[in-house]
Amino acid sequence: MPTHTRDRLPVVAVVGATATGKSDLGVALAQRLGGEVINADASQLYRGMDIGTAKLTPAEREGIAHHQLDVLDITQEASVAAYQSAARADLAAIRDRGRVPVVVGGSGLYVRALVDLLEIPPTDPQVRARWDTELERVGVAELHAHLSAIDPEAGARIEPRNGRRIVRALEVIELTGRPFSATLPRREYAEATVQIGLSAERSVLDERIARRVDRMWEQGLVEEVRSLEALGLRSGRTASRAIGYAQVLALLDGRTGEDSAREDTVTATQRLVRRQESWFRPDPRITWLPHDSDDLLEQALQVVSRAGHSSGTSHAE
Repeated sequence: MPTHTRDRLPVVAVVGATATGKSDLGVALAQRLGGEVINADASQLYRGMDIGTAKLTPAEREGIAHHQLDVLDITQEASVAAYQSAARADLAAIRDRGRVPVVVGGSGLYVRALVDLLEIPPTDPQVRARWDTELERVGVAELHAHLSAIDPEAGARIEPRNGRRIVRALEVIELTGRPFSATLPRREYAEATVQIGLSAERSVLDERIARRVDRMWEQGLVEEVRSLEALGLRSGRTASRAIGYAQVLALLDGRTGEDSAREDTVTATQRLVRRQESWFRPDPRITWLPHDSDDLLEQALQVVSRAGHSSGTSHAE
């Protein structure tokens, strides 16, 4: 690393789509920068959800401290607000130790909840449940149309098939009396930050995803889900819907065959990648690097070094 001191370095975030190699680059950067990793993948918050989330094993972490891994039981619901509070406490503690926070993950809202100025709106289980019921009654298309009618900006920014986000928007509108769009994150860092995005051609990603799913099956994903089922996976609102886990639960129920479960996992992961690309690509603050560059680590270190010398690492839209 260049000669400037570690305490001048910004927060480093490694972002992008699933299967681009973010976790490995995060470890490598933390090793070179004297850093610690903060996970920003919502599914990796869960204890026991290891194979299906491609969570690094302790050995693969190579002695680098990782935070926000294995912090939730599978019966708990993941919350952006709770994550923001806990992850920011981790970030501050890493800074207090004189080390560099390296944020790694593809859950876009979680990344921004940590690194950006972001107000988390309130939540109310009863209001949420009422809108969930309405979603089941009228369907996602009609509920999205209703959201678009009362908050056009939120309707335009939320993917029309994302029922969970639509319900959340309507919950916030009811609780705050303000448009949900007023609470959407601004591109303004809470403190100096540099974001590195890993890019890959769509065809390359599709192939990597297919291989990854094959590997998960070989490593025992079905057995992992079966063991988590005994611990209450089905009652976990968030965990039971995670990609791979939902498909294996369907397999265990006899609602699908093994080949179909694998194919459905690949397809669902490909859809996730499209959503991740739609989330991250419009952010002009991200420096994109090819995931398969021979000198990827050196390129990433140069990006961090330039940001460390710059006073312009934080700017708004």
